[in-house]
Amino acid sequence: MADRERRKRSPLKSKSKSRSRSRSPIQRVQIKAVDREKTCPLLLRVFWTIGRHHRPEEFFRTVPSNELQIYTWKDATLKELMTLIKEVNPDARKKGTTFDFATVFPNPRQAGFLLKELGVTTAGRKSPADNITLESKKFQIGDYVDVAVQYPRPMRH
Repeated sequence: MADRERRKRSPLKSKSKSRSRSRSPIQRVQIKAVDREKTCPLLLRVFWTIGRHHRPEEFFRTVPSNELQIYTWKDATLKELMTLIKEVNPDARKKGTTFDFATVFPNPRQAGFLLKELGVTTAGRKSPADNITLESKKFQIGDYVDVAVQYPRPMRH
């Protein structure tokens, strides 16, 4: 009885019988805004290296040595993370430096870790990836973030 009343009050419309089977490969994920004043931040362990990502095997027994520990929230954007990395790495402040973000998480099927691309941002340039949040990419507390930093090539004259 209560279930019927809930359905009547629900603003959602009933499912249409003539649904298309095709779905867009891009699904919108609704992200709830995090109240950063009231929500406790999480510890994000970020590992970065120049030119490439760490291999997932490098996280198996120990973690790579080049680690940043950042307190942030799940709604943190890749641009925010890029800014924090640039604060501790002066060479990465050069315009044109690219930051290739990936998440590293435990493999649910076997021992080890998997690496999943998050997006690429560039210092001094706007890109759609700047606004990607950790939560929009299904980041879970306890996952690592791996960043491949690529410095811009020197100009030849």
